[in-house]
Amino acid sequence: MSSPISPPVAPRAQPNKFGAGDAPAGPGDDDVITLNSSIIGLSDDFHLDLADLEAVRLVLRGNSVVDWNRASFTDLESVNHYLLLHRLSWDDPEDRRRVTYLHSQAIGYLEDHLGLRFPDEIKRPEDVRQVFLMASQMGGFRRRQILACAALKLMHTIAHLEAAELRHQSALSEADLLELAERRIHEAAQKMRDEGFPIVAFYGNRKSRNSTITKLLAKKEATAALVFDKLRFRLITETRAHIVPAIAWLTRNLMPFNYVIPGQSHNNLVDMHAEWSKPPYRELADQLHGFTAEGDQPFNEEDNPFSGKSYRVVNFIVDFPVRIDHLGHARYGAMLGRVVFVLIEFQVVDAKTAEQNELGDAAHELYKERQRAIVASRLRKGGRYKRKRVTRATRRAQREVTDKE
Repeated sequence: MSSPISPPVAPRAQPNKFGAGDAPAGPGDDDVITLNSSIIGLSDDFHLDLADLEAVRLVLRGNSVVDWNRASFTDLESVNHYLLLHRLSWDDPEDRRRVTYLHSQAIGYLEDHLGLRFPDEIKRPEDVRQVFLMASQMGGFRRRQILACAALKLMHTIAHLEAAELRHQSALSEADLLELAERRIHEAAQKMRDEGFPIVAFYGNRKSRNSTITKLLAKKEATAALVFDKLRFRLITETRAHIVPAIAWLTRNLMPFNYVIPGQSHNNLVDMHAEWSKPPYRELADQLHGFTAEGDQPFNEEDNPFSGKSYRVVNFIVDFPVRIDHLGHARYGAMLGRVVFVLIEFQVVDAKTAEQNELGDAAHELYKERQRAIVASRLRKGGRYKRKRVTRATRRAQREVTDKE
């Protein structure tokens, strides 16, 4: 584990859905970053724009950028910033070659396999970044914007595919890659703190071996390849109103929103209808692609038999980019690039809800008890375990928690 960026503040420990049993051996509480909770408002320099709101909606809904019909880039600088989140610098000649290569591969696929035809300004642009701007155009010649958007979607897909190939061909262990990712996230937490963002804590840990085994046994569909939360971080904001800006900050400063894993986001905390109807979001929400109060559900809840009914959180998984060329493991130049991905889980919750999540049926001890009861029943009876057995185990654990209090 990397060193903490600031020492934990004693004596109060932050509520932790991950639980003591999930904490790795070693530093443990050193991974907790407790921030100044006296800050009430957001910085005057932090304002959400349409691109931020699009990214937040994607995070909350767990949708895919492949289903988008317009990008939200305003100028070349916004494209440069987006590339930096992917660990690509337009000022680096090798990175420019990589982006250009991805563009040519995308155009080739779309023409050869889908029969699309592109105008020269998209097919052979003097500056590939112009394609990002064409994909973001409002009004005007719609066909050009649609084709530019299709090119970006293919670039996204091919970059993801080739990064996976690069990871398979590199000699780096998963632990090494998680270490690199963890270091960047700690740096981002420090930046959030320095900017005075109203958060109470930003902390994380790695899933223990025993916890991973329990999860594989508890969920019928789980396989080792689908354990997304080997490295998990929780961000606690001061109030619920700060959750949307906090997610926007993460997508603006830390993680590419397009690599949020589709279908793996869960939100039973932020009511999108209520949030989008408030200033400063109301006018921006009217410009969201295809947004309607009828079509977009206010929540995106998870059907998790282990979580208590009162448990509330925003939870999402990100394929997080990690650059590896400085370690001598990138030998393929523009063809496969110099970036691989590791899966990171993020949980975002406000301080009041975090405290409530440790009470009643949402308590972490009860969560683990429900999980262990299902594992025990599956191992003894296979698929014939009874739900009422889990209920009895839950009630027993509830009594134990009450007795301790």
